[in-house]
Order: sequence, then C-alpha cells, then structure tokens
Amino acid sequence: MGIERRALLKYGLAAGLAAPAILRTTRVRGAEFQLKWANNTPPDHPISTRAMEAAANIAKETGGKVDIQIFPNNQLGSDTDTLSQLRSGALEIFSLSPLILAIYVPAASISGIGFAWKSYDTVWPAMDGDLGAHVRGEIEKAGLHAFERIWDNGFREITSSTRVIAKPDDIKGFKIRVPPSPLWTSMFKAFDASPITINISEAYTALQTKVAEGQENPLALINTAKFYEVQKYIAKSNHMWDGYWQIANGRVWKDLPADVQSVIAKNINDSAVSQRADIFKLNSSLEAELTQKGMVFNDVDTAAFRAKLSSAGFYKEWKGKFGDAAWAILEKHAGSIS
Repeated sequence: MGIERRALLKYGLAAGLAAPAILRTTRVRGAEFQLKWANNTPPDHPISTRAMEAAANIAKETGGKVDIQIFPNNQLGSDTDTLSQLRSGALEIFSLSPLILAIYVPAASISGIGFAWKSYDTVWPAMDGDLGAHVRGEIEKAGLHAFERIWDNGFREITSSTRVIAKPDDIKGFKIRVPPSPLWTSMFKAFDASPITINISEAYTALQTKVAEGQENPLALINTAKFYEVQKYIAKSNHMWDGYWQIANGRVWKDLPADVQSVIAKNINDSAVSQRADIFKLNSSLEAELTQKGMVFNDVDTAAFRAKLSSAGFYKEWKGKFGDAAWAILEKHAGSIS
C-alpha cells in the first residue's frame, strides 16, 4: 500500500475518531504526510515523551510536511493487534520489544536471552553494532523497517504479590504474567514456573484479580503502570535486558521521499539517545520511590538462576534456534553463555 495522500487522509480521519487517546503534537495544516506512531507505554513513560519530542522536531524540520500523531498505552489495541496493523499498513510506526516482534521475526529475540547481559557496557556496543545490524536485517526481510538505534526499556525485575523470590526454587509453580513471546514462556518454564501469556494492556487487571501472582518488567514500567498497587515484592533479578525497536511498515517507508526519510530517521535515532538516558536515570533512582510506595526489594542468586537455565537445556535450545553465527555475535559482546 503506497503512502498516497488520499490514503493518509483516510487514516488521519480514522485516528481522529479516537482523539481522546492521542498524544498530539500541534496539528500541521496541510501536512503532506500524516503518520500514526503507537506504543504500549503510559503517556508519561520516556517512550511516549521522547516520541512526542521526535514528532515535534520532525514537523519543524520538514516545515510542516510531516505530521505524526502518537498513540500511547495500547490505545490502538494490544501489542499483537497493533503489530498486525503495522504489518498490514494500517499503522505506520510502532514501538515494540524485540521479544514480541519475534512472533514474526524469530531472530529479534536474541537480545533477550536470560541472564546474558551484565551491564549496559555490553548491551549498547552490541545493539548499536553487529548484533543490532543482524536483527535489523532480519526485520527488513519480514517487510518492516527498523530504525538504527534501539530505544531502552531496561533490565527486567520479577515482582510478586505472594512471595519473596531469591533463588530458583522460589519460583516453582509461580503464576507469572509474561508477554506474548516464545522466549519468555520458554525461560520461565525452564525455571519450573507457570507462565501465563497476557498482553501488557491487561496485565494490571490480571494481577489485581490474582489470575497471575506476579509479573516482570523494568522499574520504570512497574512505576508508570502502577503495578506497585497490586504487587508487594521486587526481586532484583536483572534477568533480561529489553528494548524497543521503532519499526515502520516497509512499504510505507519505501514510498516516502528520501529527504523525508532522512529527517524522520535522524530525529528518531537522536531521541533514542535521550530516551536511553531517561530510562537509566529512572531505573537507577526508583528503588527508593517504590519502597516508599510499599514495595519490598530483595537481591537474588543470579548464578543459581543461570545454572538452572543451563541444566534445563534453555541455552542449548535457543542457540540451536538462532544459529551458530548469530549466537557467536551475541557471545562476542555478552561473553560465554551456557
């Protein structure tokens, strides 16, 4: 589907029907290109605020030629629904975790291997370098376009309403909400937990009604999604690093003029740098705030969790799925994983 103005105006009209859900930049009269950019984070999360920043800068630098509306907080549907809209061309840009993208691009989830990353000192050289390039190449093959700099979500922590989780035995039988991704389900099954696939838009209700005992997310999302209202304990597991690829529909992207592509890519990549700094600052400072809100933090035996994944065959299984070449790139940055 081309990005013809008539089609874009149709999409813009459809978006207008959902106006209360939209984070709007100042509307640009007579914009030649009207695009929709969706995400699954609350409006005050850095994913949403920095997307707004990028959209405003793009409008300014194109002299009003490009007008982007931001739809936060799964306003256009669940992650899986919105990904389908992106693939069909009904949505132009989507912010999405690599592990959920892996439903259609299996190679994308390699960055989410459990307990692979020790710090951002290893994450960013990999994702801004050859590992990120490998994943983006696979995304392009699937008819989508990923911008060069992945945005940050942070290192994920396990929360619970029922128990302290410090070692692998503590998670046996634990009903944990996980996003719709094979890698997440596989990892928690390897821990002998009971993972339940639930989209993030339904996670709070699932925790509130005890359908799930716990969930896992970075501190910034735990705070902005108000999971502290329905969870008590936070295990500082850092079990997985997670980011957000900014992904455009491939046909839509190719139909944009080169000068427009350049401005959009520049600003999305520039905002990635600021957004990473936002997340690092938030995740480094939120322990005290969440403690004041009633949550109880504890350290975990990460070596024991990693050993459990190894003995359960998790690493062997996923190395086989990703292939030796991709796994070698991962280990080049993260170190030996077994």
